[in-house]
Amino acid sequence: MKAPRAAWSPWQRIYGAVLARRRRIAAERAERLPAPVVSVGNLHFGGGGKTPFVIALARHLQERDLAVAILSRGYRRASRGPLLISRGAGPLHSWRAAGDEPYLLAEALPGVAIAVAERRAAAGRLALERLDRQPELFLLDDGFSHVALARDLDLLLFPADDPFARGRLAPAGRLREPLAASRHADAVVLTGVSAAREETGDALAAALRPHGFLGPGFASPTESVPPIVAPGARVVAVAGIARPGPFLRELERGGLEIVARLAFPDHHAYPDESIARIEGAFRRHRATAVVATEKDAVKLVGRLSPPLAIARIRARPEPAFWSWFDDRLDRLLAGFGAAE
Repeated sequence: MKAPRAAWSPWQRIYGAVLARRRRIAAERAERLPAPVVSVGNLHFGGGGKTPFVIALARHLQERDLAVAILSRGYRRASRGPLLISRGAGPLHSWRAAGDEPYLLAEALPGVAIAVAERRAAAGRLALERLDRQPELFLLDDGFSHVALARDLDLLLFPADDPFARGRLAPAGRLREPLAASRHADAVVLTGVSAAREETGDALAAALRPHGFLGPGFASPTESVPPIVAPGARVVAVAGIARPGPFLRELERGGLEIVARLAFPDHHAYPDESIARIEGAFRRHRATAVVATEKDAVKLVGRLSPPLAIARIRARPEPAFWSWFDDRLDRLLAGFGAAE
């Protein structure tokens, strides 16, 4: 595994310098919450495996009997301002008001509170005001570039099938910040690792050393929970996610015959014309079911006449990650005066 060198074009260098300066200024003015903040994010625009990883972290923290609140932006939600999405007993609002990913988190994580706001510090303050059990730790979802909120632990995720996105910043590439921004992370995690891949977290960390990263690297294999569909069934695959390739490959590996592949933009809202397109493909190809990702399913349940099956993804970080994480977490909680 080898990371590209620093951006070579003058425009990329200038843009990278502007982003670095903006990060530095925002960090100097960052707001702090009265409990530890663990950030999970990536340098890519979408498709880094953040949501399954956040779910895995939240469940681990619950096993430690910690009161956890997840803070998110609620990208493309219809609501404005701070909003409490869940007190831990499922979504309090529709996916349109909550945002598709916070809504999915609220469904997947009983016992975990979730709040959204454009400024995540405001979401944290809302959680502190409205929750009966005060959060002992905040998980900042998609938070690496949101440095307006001070964090105590930064986890930076890289997708195994395209970890460095050729080192190019948007709009020429898919990176939000240069690879040199990895120096601000406490650890890097290679997500979506499968048995067929030889890449490791150590290799990821080594590849980022020339860019200034000094911490450890870990691997987070992906476990697919196949949709409840008969093997060999003819299905219409629907994906409104940043990187549909891994989703489609998992369906094929599961023995399904994909008769139509319908790719929509990330966070697609599925208006009526999109529903009609899906149902038309189902009829034309005489499919058995429509198969969608979890994120898409929250917007499709109850709206399709064909049967809907859901393909689920679970992150399974390697044991070495949990040992490192628990050690860092113990030190964090002790620093905030939390009782073990």
